[in-house]
Formats: sequence, C-alpha cells, structure tokens
Amino acid sequence: MEQQRITSESSQSPRSPHSQRYLSVSVSDPVKLGNGVQGYISYRVITKTNFPEYQGSEKIVIRRYSDFFWLRDRLFDKYKGIFVPPLPEKSAVEKFRFSAEFIEMRRQALDVFVNRIASHNELQQSEDLRTFLQADEESMERLRSQETGIFKKKPADLMQMFKDVQSKVSDVVLGKEKPLEESNPEYEKLKHYVFELENHLTEAQKHAYRLLKRHRELGQSLSGFGKAAKLLGACEGQALGNAFDELGAKSETLSIKLQKENNQLLMNFEEPVKDYVRAVQSIKVTIGERANAFRHQCELAETMKLKEINLDKLMLTRSDRLKAESDEVTRRFETIVRRMKEEIVRFQEQKTQDMRIAFHEFAKGQARLAKSIADAWRSLLPKLEACSDTS
Repeated sequence: MEQQRITSESSQSPRSPHSQRYLSVSVSDPVKLGNGVQGYISYRVITKTNFPEYQGSEKIVIRRYSDFFWLRDRLFDKYKGIFVPPLPEKSAVEKFRFSAEFIEMRRQALDVFVNRIASHNELQQSEDLRTFLQADEESMERLRSQETGIFKKKPADLMQMFKDVQSKVSDVVLGKEKPLEESNPEYEKLKHYVFELENHLTEAQKHAYRLLKRHRELGQSLSGFGKAAKLLGACEGQALGNAFDELGAKSETLSIKLQKENNQLLMNFEEPVKDYVRAVQSIKVTIGERANAFRHQCELAETMKLKEINLDKLMLTRSDRLKAESDEVTRRFETIVRRMKEEIVRFQEQKTQDMRIAFHEFAKGQARLAKSIADAWRSLLPKLEACSDTS
C-alpha cells in the first residue's frame, strides 16, 4: 500500500507563487548492482515539486538503501520529538536479499518512507531531505563517508542502539528501573497507548503471516492435486476422464489465483501492518529521547541549586554559564513535549486511514478469492453429476 502523494491540480505554472505547493516523490526501477556481499539494489528516486528552494520542478537521482538510512538518521538527530517514519529492515538471509518479492516489498516500503517525510509539515522543510532528493550519487556517497559519531555507525548497529533505548524505556514502564521520571498523567496515558498498540499490531501481523502461509500452502496443494487429477483422468473412460481432466485444470487455475491473491495480501495487508509495528517502535525510541531530555533537565536544575549555595564570585560565573545551558536543555525538552503532542494526533489520524485501507483491501481480496473458488467448483458439478448418472 503506497502512501498517497501530495499533488496539485492547479492550472497555473508549476513555479507560480499562487499555485498550490506540492512535493511528490516516487521510488521505482530497482536494479541489482555488484555481486555477493558487495551486491546491493539501487533505486530511481523521482521528485516533482514547485517548492522554490528546489532546483527545478523535476529531479531524478539514483539511491541505495544506505542513502535512505542516512536521511532517516539525520532527521532523527535533528528533529527530536517528531516520529520520524521507520525504514524496512535489511534482510539478513543472503538468498532472500535479491528475490523479486523482497525487492518489490523493499521498494514499496521505501516509497512510503520518503513520501511520509515529504508530506510532513516540518520534515519536508529539511535541508537533508533536499540533499537526498537532489544531490548526485558522488556527493551523496561523500556525505555518507564524512559522517562521524552516531552517523558513522552501521545500520545494524544503530538499530541495536534503538532497541537498547526501547529496552530501557520498557524497563522504566515495567518498574525494573526507577530513574527520574515525569509525573504527567497525559504522558503516562501516551506510553500506555503506545505499548498496548505495539502488542496488538504485533499480534495482528503474526496472524496475517500465518494466513499468508496457509494461502501459499493451499495453492501448492491445489497445484499438486490438479496434476494428480489429470493423471487419474488419463486412466478412466472418456466421460469420467474428461471430468477429472477439467477438475485438474480448475485446481491448477485456482492455485495460480491463490498465488496472485497471496501476493496482493502480502503487499496490501501484511506489509502495512508490519510497517506500523516499525512505526510504533520508532515512537518508543522518541519516548526514550524524551525521558533522557527530562533527566538531563532535572540533573542540571539540581546542579544549579548546589552552585547557588556558594557565593564565591568564580562559582557565580560558572552558575551563569550553567543557567544558560539549563535554559537550553529546558527549551529542548519543551520542544520534544510540544512536538510529541502534535505528532500523536497526526499519527493516530494517519493510522486510522491506513488501517482502514489495509483491512478494506484484505476483505475485498478474501471476497474475490472465495467467489473464484466457489465459481470454479460450482462449474464442475454438472459434469461430475452427469458422470454419476451414466455409471
């Protein structure tokens, strides 16, 4: 399920100051480059916009997964409190990494990722997003190689770091640790909602996977049964043989339809649910950042109280510098709080819309599949009944 893009229906010039602002991005044309562990997939990223800060109304660049990770990492560092969209995981299994199914799922997830950023009121103004959408490949590679500190970590290392933060937040929620904590009923309600939502989404995704597996196995069984029925028909008389042959053909046709429907179910149902599991995990990381900012604020406030006790002139000078630092930390914390309050409303509205679409597609697919199966078997009944009458 791809994110709906922001577009303009204005008949005015795309760069006209009176036309509606739009920023539309598509991720397409995955191509495998290199071999073995050095192999990777590149994508064509096409940007169409009338934002004046962009270089023209259309730009096409080539990007790889590590470029998308660079963008997410930069946004996470610079926009504390905002729920930066999650990225799809890297496949740890070499034989699946370049399968057609995995590549298409990855392409679709990356398309959703970058369009969620492009449609976000604050993130769409990011200089890093403009760089990602416009820089040539050499410049992009140079930017990645120049990063230091947190940005120098590999994607797997960063994901582990995020999981560690989530684990610490979980420990706080479960009462395993007792660090300085906000006493805020609204914040407690938010944390409870996020952890409950993660549990429910994870459970839904698990059963969606089981349903996909069941469809896949049924498709394989029908294919095998179809072949067996045709062979059996070859051993029978003309009437019964023809009926068995048609039974086999119908079974093989249904097997193909099941495979097709299974792919649709994967892309339009399981993947969107899985994407929201990742989104909730990203929110938990933001909760961890808020907890760290709150503790830092409290620690500086306590240090300032101790400094103010000493009336020594040098200590007073240090206290002034400390006060400036404390004010800055307080400002950062308040920014995180304000952003998270806005973000949770936006997240819930988007989740409601996306889940409605996902479950609607699921119901339509199941109805379509049930009708195909019923029609196929129903069409065989007259021939099978005719064989019974002549026996």
